Amino acid sequence: MIRNRLVCLAFFLALAACRLAAATAGPPQSRDLDREFQAAVAQYDSGHYPEAAAKLENLVREAPESFEVQELLGLVYSAQTQDARATEHLQKAVHLKPDSAPARTNLAVNLARLGKLGLATEQFKKAVELDPPSFDTNHNLGEAYVRSGKVADAAPFLEKAQRIDPSSYDNGYDLSLAYIQIGRLADARQLLQDLLKRKNAAELHNLLGEVEEKDGQFVAAANEYEIAAHMDPTESNLFDWGSELLLHRTVGPAVEVFQQACQRYPASQRLMIGLGMALYARGNYDDAVKSLLKAADLNPADPGCYLFLSRAYDSSPSQADEVIQRFRRFAELQPNNARALYYYAMSLWKGKRAQDPSLDLHQIESLLSKSLALDPQLAEAHLQLGNLYSDQNKHARAIPQYVRALELNSDLADAHYRLGQAYVRTGEKDRAQQQFQVYRRLREQHLADLDKQRAEIRQFVYSAKDSPAAKP
Repeated sequence: MIRNRLVCLAFFLALAACRLAAATAGPPQSRDLDREFQAAVAQYDSGHYPEAAAKLENLVREAPESFEVQELLGLVYSAQTQDARATEHLQKAVHLKPDSAPARTNLAVNLARLGKLGLATEQFKKAVELDPPSFDTNHNLGEAYVRSGKVADAAPFLEKAQRIDPSSYDNGYDLSLAYIQIGRLADARQLLQDLLKRKNAAELHNLLGEVEEKDGQFVAAANEYEIAAHMDPTESNLFDWGSELLLHRTVGPAVEVFQQACQRYPASQRLMIGLGMALYARGNYDDAVKSLLKAADLNPADPGCYLFLSRAYDSSPSQADEVIQRFRRFAELQPNNARALYYYAMSLWKGKRAQDPSLDLHQIESLLSKSLALDPQLAEAHLQLGNLYSDQNKHARAIPQYVRALELNSDLADAHYRLGQAYVRTGEKDRAQQQFQVYRRLREQHLADLDKQRAEIRQFVYSAKDSPAAKP
């Protein structure tokens, strides 16, 4: 957190006293201005910002070159979140007193609130140059670099702030985050362990869990996430704990964590997806589909759950009508999403071909073709369009689709098998045998399927953690 020094009351009173002493020997007008300034300080200190602003607006007309008046008026506007108005006066104060580190800091904080991080960072840098031993100036510059995505630049200033005040929890936490992002995991672990000795906080255990996860210490990571979730069972902490168990195939406990988490936070889509994925990994396909259907209803336009819903549906087609309705809705919400059209096509085909002789194959072909028009690189759509043609004995049309699917993804075992079948139908037996040999080799490497599933789970977990909705 960027710390705004917001020039303290003692500073203002000292200034007022000096001005009062000078004004005693000066003209009456000067003494009146000084009393008005002291009154504005009192109003500001009491939180009566509109009253303080009214007095200072009069004063700034009488004394436009007064650093104290310009600075305090800027702070008053800032306290009322009138940041654009505050900037004018804080900039004037810096112009009047360019060697004031607090003035630079106050201006920088205001610029940061306006989203002008580049300009804010420049002011923070100047504040550090003016007051290098200050905890605040170093901490603020480090924070500004973090917000700008320049984590490597942030670390030295956060480190210096930590040396100046090792007891600062906020700076220590931020420095730990910076260490994690730049890969200094040992430093992050040591700092977090030191912080935990001072404050046993759930967020520190959660962050330590992230360190252990990135360092490959999976048991230690799960333990830290569990401690955090027990200390503070927030949606985020429960998601991290369940996800860690799921990532490393501790499926039974993952199901239990996600089930309890969904009971506590029934409106969390990512928890519901996590439960669906854990149930699928345990082989509870019907329950997995039910959980993923709930996830789809929580945020119908979010594509996050549909990949896993399609996978679970492949193993449990008993809820065809429910699944088709969700994929139809997704396709209607995102008509330019190639995967949305692909999922809808496949849900129709899988859900109805076994029991519905009137299935509209032209609709499925149209959806797959539209999907490929939107994304010609979608290998699965080429594969399924080839299957559609093969099922209608249109082998000459199927073969180019299989070939293209394999050009895009040579590890598609089913594409090799179906291409081999198509070659048999067209009399190209040598080519067929080549495809069958590749198919057998790929099927023997079944562990690759598990690796792919883990990669998909990992991608979901990391994207869910990084999504805006997941951040406090």
